[in-house]
Amino acid sequence: MREIEVSRLTDVIEKLCIEANNHLPEDVRCAIESCRACEDGQIAMGVLDNIIENYRIADRENVPVCQDTGMACVFLEIGQDVHLTGGELAAAVDEGVRRGYDKGYLRKSVVGDPVRRGNTGDNTPAMLYTEIVPGDRIRVTVGPKGFGSENMSAIRMFKPSAGLQGIKDFIIETVENAGPNPCPPMVVGVGIGGTFDKCALLAKKALMRPLDSSHPDPFYADLEREMLERINGLGIGPQGFGGRTTAIGLNIETMPTHIAGMPCAVNINCHVTRHKTEVI
Repeated sequence: MREIEVSRLTDVIEKLCIEANNHLPEDVRCAIESCRACEDGQIAMGVLDNIIENYRIADRENVPVCQDTGMACVFLEIGQDVHLTGGELAAAVDEGVRRGYDKGYLRKSVVGDPVRRGNTGDNTPAMLYTEIVPGDRIRVTVGPKGFGSENMSAIRMFKPSAGLQGIKDFIIETVENAGPNPCPPMVVGVGIGGTFDKCALLAKKALMRPLDSSHPDPFYADLEREMLERINGLGIGPQGFGGRTTAIGLNIETMPTHIAGMPCAVNINCHVTRHKTEVI
């Protein structure tokens, strides 16, 4: 059994909140630059040039890539041989977010009640997702999620009779309905299976997966490629001005489900698809 002080989690999350907001992952940058090389429309090329210049300035100046520094989604894969000591887990995570958003001068975007509103003033609470895994380490991922794209996401509880075509049509429908609102080129996370809630989480986790990776099942890897190609054929383009690049990536995550159902969730992210990971 390995003991880990929750204060270490606080320190790591503080750092990751700042780094994730200020520096796009390498796979996202490479995807944007690859799409820029394939564009032939003047407006689309200009928009992508501005996007590239923006994240390079953020890198150089150590400032946020986007003014919407999002809700802090914190994923913890906790080894079953870890014993957390020195305090309560959720409180330690929130303290890390509180410090990170304060120290990094990041916008506080969380309201304390969904209907009555009222900003919490420190971007807490975090959206905390925990998973128990083998081992004696903790894998920490912070993924700030802006709501211009989150608001464009959707879930549908299909009957199995809808088949694969139903899932394909739903993905395209969701992206078409989103249009320019999520600041394309977007990243599309798709969850298939599980229950209503697990399906949505799969779609969220799909956004954390590197864009240069593929689903381990060739069937779904082919589906990822097909759907990305179809989405880019919609012509929405960078920032909705038209072009070849509506999405820079599409990841699918799956899990078993009930014999009577086939849930599918689509979680959309803008081109500022931020996530940073560290292992304790």
